[in-house]
Amino acid sequence: MSTFHLKISTPDGLEFDGEVERVRVRMIDGDVCLLAHHTDYVSAVGMGEAAIATSDGQVRRAACMGGMLAMIHNEANLVATTFEWAEEIDLERAKRAKETAEARIAAAKKDSRELMLASAKLQRALVRIHVKQ
Repeated sequence: MSTFHLKISTPDGLEFDGEVERVRVRMIDGDVCLLAHHTDYVSAVGMGEAAIATSDGQVRRAACMGGMLAMIHNEANLVATTFEWAEEIDLERAKRAKETAEARIAAAKKDSRELMLASAKLQRALVRIHVKQ
């Protein structure tokens, strides 16, 4: 299968730089899968699982939240707010974050800002749990 170059970076630095067969990322309006020679593409990243199929056939999964994905002239750049490889996710910590967020949602009552923040934290925890399992 044809490959293309992919760079994944976060505010903490470079997470990946290499040749891939495909990259699948959750965008704000659904999943997108880029293959070699995909038409030029730019969109905002949502919150969900990312999967990278490397040139050696290995598939790596990650929790990816926020940012931009661009494919320009057969080179892709994923600039993510948060990007965590599955093997780096602490499952127990993610489960505790989920419980804390659920408690904050229950306590939020009519505080719409608190409800929005707690809901986002819950979604982040659920993505991490899903990717790790």
